[in-house]
Amino acid sequence: MSHAQKALLIESKQGPFVLGTRPIPTPGAGEVVVKVHAAGLNPVDWKIQAYGIFVEDFPAVVGSDVAGEIEAVGQGVEGFQKGDRVFLQGPFTDNKNGAFQQYMVNPAELTAKIPANLSYSEAATIPVAFNCAAFGLFAPAPLVGTQNFPDIWSGEGALVIYHIAIYAWPAVVIGGSSSVGQYVIQLLKLAGFSPIIAYASTRHAAHLTSLGATHVLDRTNTLLTPAALHAAVQAITSAPISIVFDAVCSADAQQSGYAVLGPGGTIVIAGRSLIEAAPERTVVPVLGSEHPPTHRAFGRVVVANITGMVADGRIVPNRVEEVPGGLAGIKEGLAKLQRGEVSGVKLVGHPLEA
Repeated sequence: MSHAQKALLIESKQGPFVLGTRPIPTPGAGEVVVKVHAAGLNPVDWKIQAYGIFVEDFPAVVGSDVAGEIEAVGQGVEGFQKGDRVFLQGPFTDNKNGAFQQYMVNPAELTAKIPANLSYSEAATIPVAFNCAAFGLFAPAPLVGTQNFPDIWSGEGALVIYHIAIYAWPAVVIGGSSSVGQYVIQLLKLAGFSPIIAYASTRHAAHLTSLGATHVLDRTNTLLTPAALHAAVQAITSAPISIVFDAVCSADAQQSGYAVLGPGGTIVIAGRSLIEAAPERTVVPVLGSEHPPTHRAFGRVVVANITGMVADGRIVPNRVEEVPGGLAGIKEGLAKLQRGEVSGVKLVGHPLEA
């Protein structure tokens, strides 16, 4: 095998994406090298390039949704061997271990096996968006502030599903058809929240209902203002809203979601908070990554559970839109994301394609 690989590089801060080469990595202790068959595209990928955020060392390789096969294992790694199909979340800030290359390195403890019922492309839709949803809803303090809600995780490797009749609390998901929103809906359903009200385009209503949404508010007919969203939610339920998950992260979305909350409620924001919380309500901005040392323990819980959850259908991956053309195609796919031309699906590229 050649010692060089193809990669999609950012050569300097806010520089353009360019095709280049990098050395194929070798695993350190506790690490695995993954041959990248599928890479999911996320908005943060183009934002790192366009805004010059998160990454400081260049040339850099970004991309955080990875599905592929084990190429090599490092010292002390157990449970993996060459050829195993795996999926994982790469780090946002590491300049060499992104998804947009043909081989990358990841800690073995943060790497999960792909069940037989999933393709590489389907598996590549899961890690980043699912982690954002899982960390935002159920990670323990001080990572988030939602501990007053039912915990569907119970220790490393164990999963408890609570009965809906016991925990029938209403929830609102803003951006329900986004990759993150779809996993939020499914986790809320597993935890027993009801009703689950998704704010999204009604062209995705049937799919969101299949995932667990009980109602879909049409974003084309319901303005995303505090008064309009509050009125639409109140028409569905008069019960206090326990949790709002904002997967859109705009100022309008945050202010409207916050206004919907009942006393003691929590708004989880998949990004930076733009609002200040009053004492009776909680605002939780989420870093949905397993890689920071503070996040590793809960990250291991997620990794221990996710294979079984998708294998038995408790968690359904995003619908896939394949991006042809290998790494060059990924560059075009990121531009499509930046233009806001993607809705209800996950773009997935294939770095090994010519």
